[in-house]
Amino acid sequence: MSRYAPGSLVAARGREWVVLPGSTEEFVVARPLGGDADFVAGLFPEEVSPASLSRPSADPAEIGDHRGASLLRTALRIGFRSSAGPFRSLAGIAVEPRQYQLVPLLLALRMETVRLLIADDVGIGKTIEAALVAKELLEQGDAAGLTVLCSPALAEQWAAELREKFAIDATLVLPSTAARLERDLPPGQSLFDHHRYTVVSTDFIKSDLRRAAFLRTCPDLVIVDEAHTCVPAGAGSGRRQRQLRYELLRGLADKPDRHLILVTATPHSGKEGSFRDLLGLLDPALAQLDLEQVKNRERLARHFVQRRRRDIRHFLDEETPFPLDRQLREVTYELGAEYKALHEAVLDYARASVTGPEGLAQRVRWWSALALLRSVASSPRAAAATLRTRAAAAGAATVAEADELGRAAVLDATDEDTLEGVDAPPGADDETLPAADRRRLLEFAKKAEQLEGPQCDRKLAKLIDEVKALLADGYDPIVFCRFIPTAEYVAEHLAKALGRKAHVEAVTGTLPPEERATRVADLAGRDGRHVLVATDCLSEGINLQEHFQAVVHYDLAWNPTRHEQREGRVDRFGQRRPYVRAVTLYGVDNAIDGVVLDVLIRKGRKIRHDTGVAVPVPDRGETLLNALVEGLLLRRQDGTQIPLDFEVTKHRDELHREWESAAERESKAITKYAHSAIKLDEVRAEVDAIRAALGAKADIAGFVRDTLAELKVPVRDTGDGFAAPTHLLPAGTRHMLTAALGTTPEELVFHRDLPVPPGEHALVRTDPAVAALARYVFDTALDPAEAERPARRCGVIRTAAVPARTTLLLVRYRFHLTLPGRQEKRTVVAEDARMLAYRGRADEPEWLTDEEVTELLAAQPDANLLPELVRRQAERAIDDLDALQDALDARGGELAEELHAAHQRVRGVVGATRRGLSVTFQPRADVIGVYVYLPGGAR
Repeated sequence: MSRYAPGSLVAARGREWVVLPGSTEEFVVARPLGGDADFVAGLFPEEVSPASLSRPSADPAEIGDHRGASLLRTALRIGFRSSAGPFRSLAGIAVEPRQYQLVPLLLALRMETVRLLIADDVGIGKTIEAALVAKELLEQGDAAGLTVLCSPALAEQWAAELREKFAIDATLVLPSTAARLERDLPPGQSLFDHHRYTVVSTDFIKSDLRRAAFLRTCPDLVIVDEAHTCVPAGAGSGRRQRQLRYELLRGLADKPDRHLILVTATPHSGKEGSFRDLLGLLDPALAQLDLEQVKNRERLARHFVQRRRRDIRHFLDEETPFPLDRQLREVTYELGAEYKALHEAVLDYARASVTGPEGLAQRVRWWSALALLRSVASSPRAAAATLRTRAAAAGAATVAEADELGRAAVLDATDEDTLEGVDAPPGADDETLPAADRRRLLEFAKKAEQLEGPQCDRKLAKLIDEVKALLADGYDPIVFCRFIPTAEYVAEHLAKALGRKAHVEAVTGTLPPEERATRVADLAGRDGRHVLVATDCLSEGINLQEHFQAVVHYDLAWNPTRHEQREGRVDRFGQRRPYVRAVTLYGVDNAIDGVVLDVLIRKGRKIRHDTGVAVPVPDRGETLLNALVEGLLLRRQDGTQIPLDFEVTKHRDELHREWESAAERESKAITKYAHSAIKLDEVRAEVDAIRAALGAKADIAGFVRDTLAELKVPVRDTGDGFAAPTHLLPAGTRHMLTAALGTTPEELVFHRDLPVPPGEHALVRTDPAVAALARYVFDTALDPAEAERPARRCGVIRTAAVPARTTLLLVRYRFHLTLPGRQEKRTVVAEDARMLAYRGRADEPEWLTDEEVTELLAAQPDANLLPELVRRQAERAIDDLDALQDALDARGGELAEELHAAHQRVRGVVGATRRGLSVTFQPRADVIGVYVYLPGGAR
């Protein structure tokens, strides 16, 4: 045991420190008085001595003006990394959640064991919401470790989000890292015993070899991303893999005290059974509820939150700047004469190849014909690759297996195991084909290679025109292609056509997931305009809104959900453009494009526009595609657009009815679960309490501007914020900025709201530039030797805003917060700061209300004061602190009771309390600042 109690002040190494829990006889664990947790240190007892905060000085040279109180108060609050309030995580994270993002946190904190399904719309911020809940559970001691289960393509992004925004340094457990991690384990420890925080590939850990060990040692808190891919979904190429994932999650959910957070944008993908399976992971009873009954919907709403953008664009008193809408444009092209001749020849071959008796060989050739249709429509390079590649279905032993392999290679399913491999070129070659047919395929391939370039490929020529137009309008586009050879071909020719007008880069499935993000970042970091050419390996997971504002669908997907996923990479929170653009290319003399566009893509967009949700196309969509292809291959005699004959029309009408019904159900469900579990007034009260404790947005903006003014640095208005040159800042300020940012930019550019461009800053407490300024203000205020001090600890002004002499005190309180974790109680040192003010004498003070204190902070001086009067008034106010100490400490006790009640209110359910929770004031209260307001005529 250390002889210094947690929360006490000590002096060491030329400064004051706050002692933290965990100190021993050998080391005193402490952090600097400024509150910066990044500098926690272990001090040797012999270098430590008791300390108390010095009183402010009454020396006229040390007395500032009326702005010092506000500056110092806000700097103090920004520096807090351990708040005593019920939301432990918010003071120590590097992101400021939107108000609507706190709703899942409030839901979670009202559960003994958190079982939560977060199903907000694409681009709202589900990752932030889930990570915020996880951070709070870890800080509260309700969880000891964390595992995030996700696809390998999303693992790097999850790890970066946790590390950079939530100070959770998670280890990546992937096929490429697991062997090394296991070699480095101490004897007798499992991977998950040794690594407290992990991001794990779901498909890697679900295997029979690893699943049992993972279930034994998995942490008590699990986040599952893209949870809809982890429940059975009927027939399809991902059926077996989904079942294995579901068995893994079912095993995790069977442990009743494990926290489980499921994240998905499509909880109800048109399949009621899959939705019920998801609910059953939260609680088996939820899967059986009749959700037509109000009481059952209210029960589910305790575990389920789902909002559209329209639900939260304006939430409480906060506007969230999502893009206003998408500007959609459809662009047609016609095949050139030579390309059309190749298309017709390939189509004739495909028709001939699928005739014959039904059976395995016929199904293999059916999928080969479909692969040819798609690749020839995509690009000459994709066509050549397909013509030379063995058909995926050729290795099948049964018709069912051929269908499964062919579907995975050719169609655009969005509920498969993973997007890995979806962009590989499909095959059409088959060693069982007659030699003449195989020679014909090679001849087609050679002809396709001769058609590369905009002179023969009018689709490519049209794309070049469209990309140039987007660049001219100030848009950096992403061009999405179906196949890897097409993306490489498009990138190559775009780079030639654009020259120095834009940088062009291709990202496809040939790159491992971690290298994709690096290549995108390298492209975005280059000066000037940039164009990203990508396959659907980037249509999920990697957020691209910071650097791109438009999407071009070079290849028409045969599934509208894929289009929505592509456009969702840029149309999301963080996009600075009020409008994003989406351009869809399609061929008027391509046999299927026009019908797919009309029947699937346009219908999907209309449903999204009408209901606010993007509902996946029902399974009947594949039946429609089969009818379309049969009409082309078995009945049509040319390659022009397929008319909507009776059979196709019937399938279309049935599909649209089923689709509209699913959309209506989904829209109603979102309305039910947008925020029905929590009353808005409750949310507002808790949000207001958080903002008051940590500093409101308006406080931050005023603080930064006033700090720069006190440092005599000119500020340039930018419309949505302001900017200031850094070379005029004092050396100490530049040093702190360099330490926080890694560099010192020529200019600090601040924006009033997120999102902000790379290298610039938001006026929020968690921004590193704001935090660095706050630390400078606080540290220099405590250091009389520092010449450049924006804020002083003492001030005296004359103002008509007060009827009598009024003294304002900036007081810091420290608390012991005992949290009843699952395994053991944790005691932490937490802080709060309050502005208190009184009129009259210190032995009989008349304390002002919070509203009166707020008004006092806005008071402006009316006249200058003589130095001698300033000194006398400051000395009197400082001398009065002894008489006020008991009252200040009593206020600390009251604050402890208020904070305890807030914890119980947030965590309580129907009056239940959290046993073992305590908030204890740690005497004495520290007076950071003393400010005197004199009425007119005072002496």
